[in-house]
Amino acid sequence: MSTFYCEYCGTKFPLIANLTAVPCYRHPNGPNRGKHKLYEGSLKSQYTCKYCGATNNSIANLTSVPCPRHPNGSLKGYHAPTL
Repeated sequence: MSTFYCEYCGTKFPLIANLTAVPCYRHPNGPNRGKHKLYEGSLKSQYTCKYCGATNNSIANLTSVPCPRHPNGSLKGYHAPTL
């Protein structure tokens, strides 16, 4: 059975339909102001932030920390995983 992850928060879902139907608490527009976004990259042992290069072993852990090099300004957005 496949597992699908949200690019914004790392939450996993069994179906894409479930992922895209629920608001995301780490959405870039604000908590619950948009739906989850499908992470289209491959599963990895380490995920890297596309803005600063920070690494973590899960998307959820990586995206839970503000990024010092986020395009909106230092610490004004979360890390985002590279594909």
